[in-house]
Amino acid sequence: MAESDIIYMDYAATTPVDPRVAERMAECLTADGLFGNPASIHHDAGRAARAAVEKARGEVAALIGATPPEIIFTSGATESINLALRGVAAAHDGRHIVTSRIEHAAVLDTCRALERRGYEITYIEPNPDGVLEPERFAAAFRDDTVLCSVMHVNNEIGVYNDIAAIGAAARERDILMHVDGAQSLGKLAINLAELPVDLMSFSAHKIYGPKGAGALYVQQRPQTRIAPIMFGGGQERGMRSGTLATHQIVGMGAACALAAADLDAEAAHIAALRERLWAGLSRLPGTQINGHPTQRVCGILNVSFDGVEGESLLLALTGLAVSTGSACSSAKRQPSYVLRALGRDSALAESSLRFSLGRFSTEADVDAAIGIVGKAVADLRALSPLAEQA
Repeated sequence: MAESDIIYMDYAATTPVDPRVAERMAECLTADGLFGNPASIHHDAGRAARAAVEKARGEVAALIGATPPEIIFTSGATESINLALRGVAAAHDGRHIVTSRIEHAAVLDTCRALERRGYEITYIEPNPDGVLEPERFAAAFRDDTVLCSVMHVNNEIGVYNDIAAIGAAARERDILMHVDGAQSLGKLAINLAELPVDLMSFSAHKIYGPKGAGALYVQQRPQTRIAPIMFGGGQERGMRSGTLATHQIVGMGAACALAAADLDAEAAHIAALRERLWAGLSRLPGTQINGHPTQRVCGILNVSFDGVEGESLLLALTGLAVSTGSACSSAKRQPSYVLRALGRDSALAESSLRFSLGRFSTEADVDAAIGIVGKAVADLRALSPLAEQA
């Protein structure tokens, strides 16, 4: 089967670079383009590259209601998360951090690393619908709590959280607030000039930009103190040393500019496709949605199929690109810890699929996916003893 024949319903992990973004990136990769080192401001090539980086910084800032100096470029959301959590831990005296059980692995693994260094982590449990209650965070805060870290949108089930309420509770206790914004950037309106958020992590490839580019928002007024975790030339206000990848940064800026220009219309279009997909899948007996039915981002739909073995289902979906959860955890072959935290048993968690739609999804893609999944589920149920238990 040719790659062009595959129907992509996994935009959360396989988002293509928008051609308009690629065009701007290409301008930075040739001898007659912006090939200079943006740190080399003593010649025209370096100054031109620096100008391109600063334009991109402004484009990222404009999308999230920040100021350009508050944007620190990184290699992606994982590095941004590490810089935020480890940077705060190193710069402050508190030894207690509050997060949730259903955070991305970048947060959970970083917290485990901090635990090995003597930090105490409180993990908040979600509701059965995947929502994280602000009151549970407020109740967990202590005098020695230095940081609260919570995702804006869950990457597996698409449920979004009330980061304004959680952040307000943190502000009352003078606790720094970090938000993983990888899945909300370009999907939900974000205004960091108003939100009680001190640090927020982003990734370019979630919004049709290049892989390997990201940013960390670091509030300036008042100044949020974080310690660097990489050392060298002192780039990015001394918080992230290393030669800047001009083409990657320009690509992220271009992607943010495109998202800002069409955020509401694109979100409405993708949400309509998601509802069309759910309407088709919900007609299958023994099918249930994972996560809150309405408090969710436009593009992600997580569905469980009773009486079907998960790995067999994936193998049966010929011509359809979907996933069972986060791409960062796909090699572990374990039931989703997010779905297990929601109370799903192992069998049901393993029989769940994450569908994620995007800018280039069509009604024809959705209808074809419904047909492929419906046939696969019916065929497997006819063969599986699990169906008798459903």
